[in-house]
Parts: sequence; structure tokens; C-alpha cells
Amino acid sequence: MPDTSADHSSPLHRDVALLAEIERVAQDAAAFIRSHDGERDALTWDIKGESDFVSIVDRGTEQRIRAALAPPGRDVTFIGEESAPDVMIGSGITFIVDPLDGTTNYLHGFPAYAVSIGALVDGELAAGVVVDVPRDECFTAVRNGGAFRNGHPMRVSRITDPTLALIATGMPFRKPEQIARYLEQLPKVLATTSGIRRAGAAAIDLAHVACGRVEAFWETRLAPWDVAAGILLIREAGGVITDQDGTPSVPALTSVVAGNPAMHRWLIDTIR
Repeated sequence: MPDTSADHSSPLHRDVALLAEIERVAQDAAAFIRSHDGERDALTWDIKGESDFVSIVDRGTEQRIRAALAPPGRDVTFIGEESAPDVMIGSGITFIVDPLDGTTNYLHGFPAYAVSIGALVDGELAAGVVVDVPRDECFTAVRNGGAFRNGHPMRVSRITDPTLALIATGMPFRKPEQIARYLEQLPKVLATTSGIRRAGAAAIDLAHVACGRVEAFWETRLAPWDVAAGILLIREAGGVITDQDGTPSVPALTSVVAGNPAMHRWLIDTIR
């Protein structure tokens, strides 16, 4: 982590303190999720939308996070997938939370799901954390302070040759009207890379771009809580993240293209 001991009033020192807070809360949330592993087979799958599930674990995890970050009387904005999806980013501190990214994976026992928390100050991303729950990996980033995996600095991949590249993606299964467009993009990427992977949890995909496990990632539609932490992870790890038109990403309902600078440019051009 960056050394901020010289100036406790600096923006970086404030952002590092904010990161420490959300990392502590995310780790507690991950432990809460793990504590329910033995109950997975008995969970009720509530349906939010087409192929979109939620369980008592999602809701309980978000309640736990909200109680820690936004208790009564604290002047912050809280945006959460389960309890407050329509709240707008506010002035001061805003927390954007996905309590269990990859719910379908979790319900099936497929080991790819995460807690994701992004923190903004006056509308700008200041800190982000993604905890890969099954792997017990913690990815963190702080504005102008770097990105880390389990406390060690991380960087995006140095591979710039598409034929050597591994690309991550998400499929628009919840939005059938986007499937045709995605199926136009998919063969173009398949034909010129070493492979495509789909984890089913965008927060993990973005963390994998940031630590160099994959060279790039794209998805046609993601929500603010899917990307808030991952945007900062990738930027602080030396990568680029935009929408499919090349506009720099912000936590919003948007398409996403991310990667090291060379592979991001290649992927944008390819899927167009």
C-alpha cells in the first residue's frame, strides 16, 4: 500500500483510509457468505427477472455491508444491487455495492463469485475492493495509489499479440435483444486469440484483467455495482476501461471493454 504517513490531510491519505474501511467490510461479508456454504442446497431461489436470481444470502450480505458503511446518521450515499439499485451517486462519499456478484454461480456451487465495493468521493472513484470468495483473494485499488492482489502490487498483462491473448467475456443472457449483436462479435474474437473464458462474475473478470490473468474483457451490458470497483482496479494497474464506443468508464449501466492499452484498442476495433 502507498505510504501516506507524511501528510494525514492529503487526499491520498483519505482515500487509503476509505479503502481500509471497505476492505474490512468486504472481508467480513465474504466470511458471512462462506458461513452459509453448508446451507446452499436448502436456499430458495427468488427470481428478480429472466435468468436473474437472488437468495437470502445476497440480501443478508448487503444488509450487513449497509449496516457497516451507511448506519443511521452517517452522511453517505449507499447504492446496492439488492436494496438500493435506483439511488443516484451523491456528493461526498458514495458506496456502490454488489454483495454477491455471481449469484447463479454461488447457488450452483460453481466457484466464481465475489463481494465488490466501490467508494466514490464527490462522484470520483477513490477506492475499490473485490474479494473472490472461494479463492480467498482480495483485489484492492486506491486512486493514485496503485492496485494490489492480497497486498502485493499488480499490473495488467504485457501481452500485446492477439494470437497469444486470453480474453474474458460476459454473455447477455438477461437481455435477449442484445444476443444477436454479441454473436456478431464473438467469432471475430475467437478467430484471432488463444481463447475466451466466461467466469459469470464481472467483478472477477475485471480483477483478472487488472492482475494480468487475461489480456482483455468485454460485455455488452453491466450495472454500476458490477464495475465500480473493477474500473479503479484496472486503471490503477495500468489498464484501460471504456464503453464499446471508447468513452472512459464510469459506474453506470453500460457496455464495457477493458484490457492493457494495446489489447483494449485491439478489442474495441475487433468488436466494432
